[in-house]
Amino acid sequence: MVFSWRKKKPRSFNGDKKKELEIPRHFLCPITLALMKDPVTLSSGVTYDRESIEKWLDDGNFTCPVSNQVLRSFDQIPNHSLRKMIQDWCVENRSYGVERIPTPRIPVSFAEVSEVLFSIMDSTRRLDRCACLDSLHKLKKWGLESERNKRCIVANAAAAGAIAAAFDAFAGESVDKNINVLEEILFVINWMFPLTEQAQRYIGSQASLHCIALFLKSEDLSLKQNAITVLAELLSCNQKYTQALTTIDGINKTLFHFINNPICPSITKPSLTLIYHIVSLSNENTTTEFINMGLIPLLLEIMIDSQKAICEKALALIDQLCETEQGRGFAYDDALAMPVLVKKILRVSELATEYSVSAIWKLSKGDEKVLMEALQFGAFQKLLLLIQVGCNDKTKEKATELLKLLNPYRPGLECIDSLDFKNIKRSF
Repeated sequence: MVFSWRKKKPRSFNGDKKKELEIPRHFLCPITLALMKDPVTLSSGVTYDRESIEKWLDDGNFTCPVSNQVLRSFDQIPNHSLRKMIQDWCVENRSYGVERIPTPRIPVSFAEVSEVLFSIMDSTRRLDRCACLDSLHKLKKWGLESERNKRCIVANAAAAGAIAAAFDAFAGESVDKNINVLEEILFVINWMFPLTEQAQRYIGSQASLHCIALFLKSEDLSLKQNAITVLAELLSCNQKYTQALTTIDGINKTLFHFINNPICPSITKPSLTLIYHIVSLSNENTTTEFINMGLIPLLLEIMIDSQKAICEKALALIDQLCETEQGRGFAYDDALAMPVLVKKILRVSELATEYSVSAIWKLSKGDEKVLMEALQFGAFQKLLLLIQVGCNDKTKEKATELLKLLNPYRPGLECIDSLDFKNIKRSF
């Protein structure tokens, strides 16, 4: 295998082919076979690039990739001599287009993180936003420097609780006065999912929820994204905060606006998640509000051409809305409902198939018109194939019942006996 850089702009060219520069093999990481930027040595005595060996260890491996011996410790000792040699080699060969690797920053330690977190807790107690902001900037800087630093911050048991407590305290004092520190907290706390129970209590407080809801209306896309992601995480961890969220004036319209006027998938997906939790646990008036806004036809349009995650969430929401009589009525009246639901069976994912079958099952029971429409768009064939290829018991039960309901409307075919689908000739 050849490892080389071609000379980008040779200073002299005598008609010979361009020279190739071969990288010394001991400069290459044994895992990636790329030039090492931050060489570290393991207890086995073998040197690797820090990023590559950390990924190897994070994947659950306990051995040295080269020697295959079990590591006595996971300590990674910086190989300063080798790193200096690599940097000197880069400088010597810069005429070949080689760029000097920067001197790596020293990874943050657990003690340093703990010290900063203590400072955040102290400044929160005193409501000293300047001191808290300085500490948050330090955490943010460390986390953005490397994934290792970020993992070190997140691994600290006090991190999520301390930062969430700061958000609750400063939001409770004044959002306008403390907006800078609140924005920084939202950025950092997005690293700390799933939230601990302590962090959930602070983020789920009335002061915190009102502050986050206010940030959803911000013109700052990053702030809007951080805010809605934290809300979705909170309700996914503990749905008891759903009712408190729905008491905030205008929150339902804001979430619907994000779906109706999509900005980016990172906002659309958590918006769908939040609406799903609200519809699942809130009172009938809240569900009626979303339905009257036109949520069902909007979801059906979204599902025609959307990425997997968005399609799954939209189908889950359609299925949940079909729990109500009003939701089923709106779906009945939408010409897209049945063709879209049938199309998504066995086309997106197992989860999407489950929601599609469930929604069709809810719409079709006892309604001849809906059954005929489902048959027209190929529901019988899809359901039969689904049972043949296999699915979970709950979906299989609904698919089986649907096939029984659909079968009498198929002209020229005998009725299907209970579960004996394998003996029926497929018509597709």
